[in-house]
Amino acid sequence: QVQLVESGGGLVQAGGSLRLSCAASGSIDSINAMGWYRQAPGKERELVAAITSGGSTDYADSVKDRFTISRDNAKNTVYLQMNSLKPEDTDVYYCNYHRLLRQGGLFIPHDDWGQGTQVTVSS
Repeated sequence: QVQLVESGGGLVQAGGSLRLSCAASGSIDSINAMGWYRQAPGKERELVAAITSGGSTDYADSVKDRFTISRDNAKNTVYLQMNSLKPEDTDVYYCNYHRLLRQGGLFIPHDDWGQGTQVTVSS
């Protein structure tokens, strides 16, 4: 129902910076949350950062002093500015779009996902 197009991944040296972008299109709700998750080999997908349509943010402890998430509600686009990158930040990063769907009088949480963008940090 929602298409997510990611960009900005790449290869950088430790200490460098990258900016990820994710643009949402399709059945957009005015109240939603967007965020970034990453998944390392052998581990489950974990939250990196998220931001609601009202501007509230949440960060993983490992990135809260280095990464900044922001969004442009008019463009339905979320950004992740990643500074002071470390080799352990190397992962596939996935854009997430979270909303509530009405089904039979109930509101059910629903998530859409991007295809992922590779971030590689060399030492």
